[in-house]
Amino acid sequence: MASLVIHGGAGTIPRANFTPESYQAARDGLADALRAGWAVLARGGLAVDAVEAAVVALEDHPSFNAGHGAVLNAAGDHELDAAIMDGRQRMAGAIASARAIRNPVRAARRVMDASDCVLLSAAGADAFAREQGLDMVEQSYFTTSLRQQHWLRAEEEKAGLLKRERSEAEKHGTVGAVAFDDAGNLAAATSTGGYTYKRVGRVGDTPIIGAGTYASNGVVAVSCTGLGEYFIRRGTAHDIAARIHYAGESLATATAAAIADLTEDKCGAGLIAVDGMGNIAMPHNTEGMYRGSVTADGVASVGIYVDDFAKLESFAAGL
Repeated sequence: MASLVIHGGAGTIPRANFTPESYQAARDGLADALRAGWAVLARGGLAVDAVEAAVVALEDHPSFNAGHGAVLNAAGDHELDAAIMDGRQRMAGAIASARAIRNPVRAARRVMDASDCVLLSAAGADAFAREQGLDMVEQSYFTTSLRQQHWLRAEEEKAGLLKRERSEAEKHGTVGAVAFDDAGNLAAATSTGGYTYKRVGRVGDTPIIGAGTYASNGVVAVSCTGLGEYFIRRGTAHDIAARIHYAGESLATATAAAIADLTEDKCGAGLIAVDGMGNIAMPHNTEGMYRGSVTADGVASVGIYVDDFAKLESFAAGL
């Protein structure tokens, strides 16, 4: 039986700062993304199609740092990264520093399926997406008032005027999905706007295969969230796969070790993973991580903090 896990980033809003409306909006966004991915798996579809569908839904939702709702860089612009990996033959596609692609994960999928590349960047990524007929948008499409506020607070911090330390949610975030389909295939996809006030041209772990995104049939599919530089240096996603494949570690042990390494680095981090038997893991070392899952028994759950991960009673009715 298939499994699906999604995340909307480990950079969650501190509980005290959440309004009831924004809290519910985030949970609803997670539920919608679960439904989009599960609709593919429920009809016997491929894991790679499921993770793409789930991440598109997260990119379209303003609560998360990807697509519409992405953070702004130091110049006040958006530069978007995304990756997708199909565990069947370890095929992968990614884009980095794209500026006009409505759904970056769709472009990553096209790089995988319709090019001889793994990673395209900046103007090259945008040009490829146009050639492929993908939806292109103006920069203003990605911008929300919340992200503008976060950018202004980063400006204040740089000028030494900040009176309250910026939260993890004001700095960064990522979205992702991993899936195990009825045929035993694994896939992973990740998308992000990076971190607020990042240097122009900076690329994090999301589009780096083996750092923030990885999938290999029979082993594991992984999508990471946190400050990407640490994940790149450790090759976190592939390290989890190596622990399972070569050292024979369980999914729980391998993912916990990865988070322990990042905690040692003083990096706020989280990840989602599913192994070759459909087991899932969602560890994080932050106050919360936007996350959701549908387990092999068909039970769907979403949560943000450690203590609010709860079953979606009406999940099946929404398909």
